[in-house]
Amino acid sequence: MTPKKGTLYGIGVGPGDPELITLKALKVLEQRPHIFAAASSKNTYSLALDIIHSHLNGAPVEQLPFPMTRDQQVLEEAWEKCARRVLEVLDEGRDAAFITLGDPLTFSTFGYLLKTVRGLDPAVRVVTIPGITSYHAAAALTGTPLGEGEESFLVVSGALGAAKLREAVDKTDTVVLLKTYRHADDILAALEELGLTDRAVCVSRCGLDGETVVQDVAGLKGRPLPYLSMVIVRKKK
Repeated sequence: MTPKKGTLYGIGVGPGDPELITLKALKVLEQRPHIFAAASSKNTYSLALDIIHSHLNGAPVEQLPFPMTRDQQVLEEAWEKCARRVLEVLDEGRDAAFITLGDPLTFSTFGYLLKTVRGLDPAVRVVTIPGITSYHAAAALTGTPLGEGEESFLVVSGALGAAKLREAVDKTDTVVLLKTYRHADDILAALEELGLTDRAVCVSRCGLDGETVVQDVAGLKGRPLPYLSMVIVRKKK
């Protein structure tokens, strides 16, 4: 008889506040699966692990190194190595949980891992548990409606600067711009150019120590932003 394989759980642990984790996620963690967390290949720190630390209940923890690079070959080799390690645990009949900030399928490493794991073993059983995203938490913190009535909103990346903002602004009512820390001045210049400076709010480290909300975003020009920073632009007051 073929031994039963374990299940891979992709768990979103929320944006930072340990209380913003779902009951379903906690239920899985209480079963003490083998916990995997992503870490940069340059360090072993994991914010997701910090968030669930009090809920680990003795579960084994292993960090998977994911390099911070745009080299596709290097990335694919790392994803495959990590996926094979996850499959080793599942093949032993043990359940595994990959924890991630926010939601597992929204700008998350889990999406790459999931695709690679399924490519290696299409029959693997995967359960994805959604999590509260940083931008939903930031909208709640600032009292900013993301959409009302027939409105729409777009979530875009600021990793390459203001290009996505300029593309999105005429197509939607609200723009959520994530990954803004590296190109903050470019994004602020675009907001001024588009006449949207007074419609924007910047939230950094939402739900974490050092959380900040800046309503007057023009004052951020020339100042470095924390890594976990976003800008919400609502065109209608």
